[in-house]
Amino acid sequence: MKTNLNYILALGLSLSLLSGCDQGFDEVNINKVDPTSLSPSMVLNKGIISTNYLDGFGTLGMLTYNFGIVQQIITPYGSSLSGANYDQINGGNTPLVWVNFYRNVLKQLVAVIDQTKSDPLQSNTYNAARIWKAYIFMILTDTYGDIPYFEAGQGYTNEIITPKYDPQEAIYKDILKELDEASAALTTAQSPVVTDILYGGDVAKWKKLGYSFMLRAGMRLTKVDPATAQSYVTKAVTGGVFQSNADNSIIRHTAIYNNYIANHLAAREKTNFYLAAPFVNYLKANNDPRLPIFAVRYVGAKGGQEQVAARASSDPAVQIGMPMGYNDVSINTVLAQNNVASLWDFSQVNLNTVLKLDAPEFHITYAQVQLLLAEAAVRGWVAGAAADYFAKGIRANLEQMASYGSTLPEASIKAYLDAHPLDAAKALDQINTQYWVASFLDGNEAFANFRRSGFPALTKNPYPGSEVKGDFIRRMPYPDSEIVVNSGKLNEAIARQGPNTLDTRVWWDKK
Repeated sequence: MKTNLNYILALGLSLSLLSGCDQGFDEVNINKVDPTSLSPSMVLNKGIISTNYLDGFGTLGMLTYNFGIVQQIITPYGSSLSGANYDQINGGNTPLVWVNFYRNVLKQLVAVIDQTKSDPLQSNTYNAARIWKAYIFMILTDTYGDIPYFEAGQGYTNEIITPKYDPQEAIYKDILKELDEASAALTTAQSPVVTDILYGGDVAKWKKLGYSFMLRAGMRLTKVDPATAQSYVTKAVTGGVFQSNADNSIIRHTAIYNNYIANHLAAREKTNFYLAAPFVNYLKANNDPRLPIFAVRYVGAKGGQEQVAARASSDPAVQIGMPMGYNDVSINTVLAQNNVASLWDFSQVNLNTVLKLDAPEFHITYAQVQLLLAEAAVRGWVAGAAADYFAKGIRANLEQMASYGSTLPEASIKAYLDAHPLDAAKALDQINTQYWVASFLDGNEAFANFRRSGFPALTKNPYPGSEVKGDFIRRMPYPDSEIVVNSGKLNEAIARQGPNTLDTRVWWDKK
């Protein structure tokens, strides 16, 4: 009995101690400085930042495809770097836009929209997220064509894990609707969201961003639906597009938070990518003052180890672009005729200016807006002289060089403008070729506008092993992962759009 009593007392004491220890347990074990949730404005910032990729490897889609398709930057190397250089499918790099935007960017944006749509005090954050979401879906559908849109990003909220693919025509109509509604709904009646990474909560600039994206989206439809295109271009101008370079949508970088294209080309890929001959030749032929800002050549280098500062020159006269159509072996057959010592002797992107580690990246610029308005004026869709918009667009991009620490003298700007007036007989060619230059390093937009406009008038890549049956790569194929996880919906898209190849045109890319 005594033994049992001692046991009961001991058990009671233990329970008492445990109960005492449990008091305040939850409070003690909550980390009061590690947030369990973020404000929607901060999540929106994360989505915007992720648009410019999360590491250097994410940029390989642009480096191996977009830049090469529009013949601005090229590599002679294959394997993991094959793509537009050989006009071939590289299953490691074609899905990179898809993977980053669906898994990272849209996940953030859908969460912001879901959290703010019913809160009138966060209407500006809600509508800013709608604008950025429209921009992201433009890039996705421009890259792949028909994609998951209306059901995208709803795996968590609505358990839709195999979203249907929507036709690009329906996607673009909704993108335009979203930009129209969201831009109009932004209001100065609310306090600014000062944590906004793009404009510090400046609602007026967000409005101009939305309408400038609307102008871009409207102009995509020039060949397939000119009536809708004109309607939304008019709405964009009425709403108010960018008025100066101060309105540009820009991500700024630092020595710690790098420009990832710069980071990749300054390290792992330093000796692998070169400026393409069509781009360099155009800039040289037109005495373009941007050439020494864009280019550097390590004159006489016979290997990567000789690409040193002592050989570096940005003198326009010595720049030599790498010709299209060669690999790292066959390029040796044309070195002499190009007056270079080796493949390492061709011009490269300047890592001291446009691709410094802290160089900015642009999503849409005043220069691009003015050049789109120049084309719209040629088509009779907006008031004003096309020549004036054209000159303003060129000037804006020349002045934009100051963002890279390379301010051009006014005399150089004026001389270039005087030498390049708009010729009505070849206006669309001139405007869109200047757009090509103004979009340098914005691979997604350069690729899209090249397909839409047909300019500049580039020559097909002559690489003998090309897998492209037509003239140029028209889209990226869907990721292999979609075949595994969403094959039924994917096959519906392929049946509607065309073969899952580099040749298939997206809806707005009409011949």
